[in-house]
Amino acid sequence: MTVRVLVTGATGFVGQALVARLTADGQRVRAAVRRAAPDLAVEQVCVGDLGPHTDWDAAVAGQDVVVHAAARVHVMQERAADPLVEFRRTNVEGTLQLARRAARAGVRRFVFISSIKVNGEATAPGRPFRADDAPAPADAYGQSKLEAERGLQRIAADTGMQFTIVRPPLVYGPGVKANFLDLMGALHRGVPLPLGAIHNRRTLIALDNLTDLLATCVTHPAAANAVFLAGDAEDLSTTELARRLAAALGVRARLLPVPAKLLERMAQVLGRGDAARRLCRWLQVDSGATRERLGWSPPVGVDEALRRTAAHFLRSISLAGQC
Repeated sequence: MTVRVLVTGATGFVGQALVARLTADGQRVRAAVRRAAPDLAVEQVCVGDLGPHTDWDAAVAGQDVVVHAAARVHVMQERAADPLVEFRRTNVEGTLQLARRAARAGVRRFVFISSIKVNGEATAPGRPFRADDAPAPADAYGQSKLEAERGLQRIAADTGMQFTIVRPPLVYGPGVKANFLDLMGALHRGVPLPLGAIHNRRTLIALDNLTDLLATCVTHPAAANAVFLAGDAEDLSTTELARRLAAALGVRARLLPVPAKLLERMAQVLGRGDAARRLCRWLQVDSGATRERLGWSPPVGVDEALRRTAAHFLRSISLAGQC
């Protein structure tokens, strides 16, 4: 079924990949962008910054579905005096402004990319997060995503526009940034890392798997008015992730067997306690309900997804070396 889809955040990590996937599927894609993006080969509408006063009317006109990927993302070194105020301005007020304009324009479904941080920061061993768990966000970013979800559900109830909420865990793939990119760089350079004895389990999701799920949510009847969690078909420990990512890079991982509790204590002294906790704690996601309701399963295996991620990284540093 061909539908008209507006994608916000269309030049971002997820948004750009989603535009490519939907276009390949034959959907009629329109991209909402801050400013014109010459590399984006679809219709574009410039909307400026995301906030409570963004004018979305031209972007949502004539669209069947909105996929909202634009957001103020979780940052490692927050500089805002009051992060929650800034997150609310973009992720709550900006999202709900778009949802109201979309409903008024007759958009049938609003697909919102939220975050597993709505559920919380960590899970107990053997007790993965589920979509019907009580939300427990632990930071301003997670709180803003929860507030946006609740506001979207209210607008949907008042207007009849369908909502679909997807809460992904950490997303990796070609072009990934932040901590995952730092890990690849360290492994590629042969840096010894204290990650050889972390026996947790963490759910990640490959970019290709997330875009496949989002493309499913655009058209699947059962995606209406539902919250979905998702991840790759295989959970990894931090140690396994480092070893398999190194293999994808074609290098040997130099991992020191530092016990997780000792690593956390050492990192706390160095002011990196939050980063160490993310590496050492469990965070598992139960996507069984998603698979059952949508008949969906992640099409790309972990090792293939890591290979694609590593190949892009290696091409990037090769091109940088030629400049």
